[in-house]
Amino acid sequence: MTDSLAGRGGGWYRFRDTWVLPASPKAVFDAVVDLAAYPLWWRDVRSVSQVDEDTAELVCRSRLPYALTVRMHRDRQDEREGRVRVRLSGDLEGMLAGALMAVGTGTRLEITQEVEARKPLLRKLDRVARPIFRINHALMMRRGHNGLRGYLGASAG
Repeated sequence: MTDSLAGRGGGWYRFRDTWVLPASPKAVFDAVVDLAAYPLWWRDVRSVSQVDEDTAELVCRSRLPYALTVRMHRDRQDEREGRVRVRLSGDLEGMLAGALMAVGTGTRLEITQEVEARKPLLRKLDRVARPIFRINHALMMRRGHNGLRGYLGASAG
C-alpha cells in the first residue's frame, strides 16, 4: 500500500507492506538487521558498504533507469520486542521501520516507510511520475519479499 503523506509537499511518500515469511521471528529479525547480506537475497540492492557500527550505505536499482543511494542509520533494534527502525538519508530521507510477529510457524513482518525523495530527478518528476514510482516500489518490495522467503528457506535447510 502506498500513499502520499498528507500536508506535505511533493516528493513525500508513505509505504506500508506486509511480508509473511516461513521462518521464526528470530531468523527473520537476524536477516533483516544483516544489511551486508541484502544483495544475496534482494537483487535490487546492488551493494552495501558499512560506514560505521550503526550506519550502512546501500545502492538500490530496480527496473527504472536510475539508482538510489541511501544511508541507513540504526535508530532502534530490539529483538525481544521484534522492532527495528532506521533513519534514512541521501536520495531518500526519512525512516523505515519493521515490526515482527509470530504467525503460525512463520513470521509476519510489517514494514512502514515515510520518506522524502531528495534525488533531483525524482523531485522533478514527482508530479507526473508518482504512479510509476509507486508501481516500481511495489515491484521492488515484491522481489524483496520473494528473495527473503527463498533465503530463509535455504538457510533452514
